Amino acid sequence: MDPRLSVIDERLKEVKRIIAVSGCKGGIGKSVISCALTLQLSKLGYKVGLLDLDFFSPSDHIILGAKLSFPEEEKGIVAPEVSGIKFMSIVYFIENKPAPFRGIDVSNAIIELLAITLWNKLDFLVIDMPPGIGDATLDTIRAIKRMGFLLISTQSKLSWESTKRMAKMLKELNVPIIGIIENMQKGSDSFIEKQAKLLGIRFLGSIEFDEKLESKLGNTKSFSQTKFSKQIGKIVPNIC
Repeated sequence: MDPRLSVIDERLKEVKRIIAVSGCKGGIGKSVISCALTLQLSKLGYKVGLLDLDFFSPSDHIILGAKLSFPEEEKGIVAPEVSGIKFMSIVYFIENKPAPFRGIDVSNAIIELLAITLWNKLDFLVIDMPPGIGDATLDTIRAIKRMGFLLISTQSKLSWESTKRMAKMLKELNVPIIGIIENMQKGSDSFIEKQAKLLGIRFLGSIEFDEKLESKLGNTKSFSQTKFSKQIGKIVPNIC
């Protein structure tokens, strides 16, 4: 048994709810949804943290416009505050350099980051998960015992097939699924909603494709005022 796992329990004991935002395909908007969800929860008055666990393509710091100065240390690493939320990412340690993690290195890095990060009291901790159902996801599930998954899919049938496999895996592992969000919707196709119902999973809503979203990244005030973020705001009550 890795002794760091008990340390992780201690680090997270004052966090009321942990939401893992996940999906099996890259480019489905998992990171922008993680950031928008965190900012919308903060706007409602909740104490919120965001953890970017996508080591190979971390991007939350870009969306939030976070400065990459090394965090403070105090019997651990204190999660820096960005726009009113506590934020942690591997980029604080590697800056914008490539992170050539392989195999067991990924597992160790995830567990180490979870073990050293100080969150203190939070109502919500949102985790931007690595894509897929590989070791990184399984290690995170092993390390964090009370985590619910928010699954992201697009209208693409290929995206949905991957999401469906992840949903079935989570059910087999008895990991709670909060629901499914359809991102980048174009038109009124209800394919994802119907498929979610067939799996017995809550369909939380659709987010329309927002062509102006890209230009608002890096400025949390502008980002929070986009059509995209406002639609996430309407879904938040179904998550809380």
